[in-house]
Amino acid sequence: MRYVLFLSVGLLMLAAPPASAQKMLIYMDLEQRDHLKAYGVAFQALEQGFTIEWLLNYRGGSFVLDATEDRVRSCRLKGVSYAVISGAELARIFAEIEANNMDRVMLEKAPKIVVYTSPDQRPWDDAVTMALKYAEVPYKTIWDKEVLKGDLNKYDWLHLHHEDFTGQYSKFYSYHRMPWYQQRQATAEALARELGFPTVAEEKKAVARTIRSYVSNGGFLFAMCAATETLEVALAAQNTDIVAPEYDHTALDPNAQAKLDYSQTFAFENFTLQLNPLIGSFSNIDVNQVNAGKIPTGPFTLFDFSAKYDPVPAMLTQNHVNYVAGFYGLSTSFNKNVLKRTAIVLAEEAGTDRAKYIHGNFGKGTYTLYGGHDPEDEEHLVGDPPTNLALHKSSPGYRLILNNILFPAAKKKEKKT
Repeated sequence: MRYVLFLSVGLLMLAAPPASAQKMLIYMDLEQRDHLKAYGVAFQALEQGFTIEWLLNYRGGSFVLDATEDRVRSCRLKGVSYAVISGAELARIFAEIEANNMDRVMLEKAPKIVVYTSPDQRPWDDAVTMALKYAEVPYKTIWDKEVLKGDLNKYDWLHLHHEDFTGQYSKFYSYHRMPWYQQRQATAEALARELGFPTVAEEKKAVARTIRSYVSNGGFLFAMCAATETLEVALAAQNTDIVAPEYDHTALDPNAQAKLDYSQTFAFENFTLQLNPLIGSFSNIDVNQVNAGKIPTGPFTLFDFSAKYDPVPAMLTQNHVNYVAGFYGLSTSFNKNVLKRTAIVLAEEAGTDRAKYIHGNFGKGTYTLYGGHDPEDEEHLVGDPPTNLALHKSSPGYRLILNNILFPAAKKKEKKT
């Protein structure tokens, strides 16, 4: 696996750092003025070859970095709150961490980030790319041709958002006369033919298989919105046709459900498909079904994990609050009844059968799935303008996204015997 974890063991003798290695604490609790930019400061330090200590469960998941002149200036310019701390104060913080449900994770190398996105993204924006741009975290983009050529192996971390891996164009049949829809369909069909596939659905299945292989070989996958569900459907449906030609549902494989292979999926099993192309949902993985008899969503609660014994889920749930406002997407929340036992629920709508945020290991890699489209736009409609993150500098929903970009940077320190 490409990541390993720093686990503190036993009470450490903590000496004050020398004056030449003065430290700064970027605190991430309610006193932080710009949580999202803080991740960018941390990521930039990793790019420059510095190491960072991520203090799990300490003041909202704070960072300890070298207090270089450039970094102090960068925090001031970006509006990121920080404190330059003495060796004695750092020792006190470390002692507090050792005595409580907290831990120190060493981050050592900036992961190479890639976003799977169409060259023509209309009519959508993408919460993750907006978060990366606002935080000033660099990333590349990739699409089907490059994926099938093997270019995913150049990157450590892959993001998928609202893409439909079933070849049904997000089941937006009501928009089928819109120019953007017709252009997207024509472009997708031309690309499938160019790559040697009979249909867009078959081409997307091949892309899904390649992504699965990438994760199995050690990649980190983070998905939101429709991609969390359609990727799973495409992986399970490798041996059946789930797309009706020209929206004629009588042309579907009548045995499609029976042919699903759940052993190929990441997180879900025993789910049922919505085969009628005129009904907007894909399966019963998503509970809320925003385009097919919408069920209201609500706020979700982050689980409180042991930083010392469950450092991975603890990293992924670091926040200054544990109660986050709900938001919709083409796939909004996950049906716990079809969740594999190997999946870890990181957040749920309390008192319901709905998970909002899940994580798991797959082969040598990991996947993390986060339901919904935009954490600061509850009902993001087709064609709506993108969210201005300068108005949401401390968004807890967006912090969950940015936790994931630091997760692959974690480095292991051998346990003492």
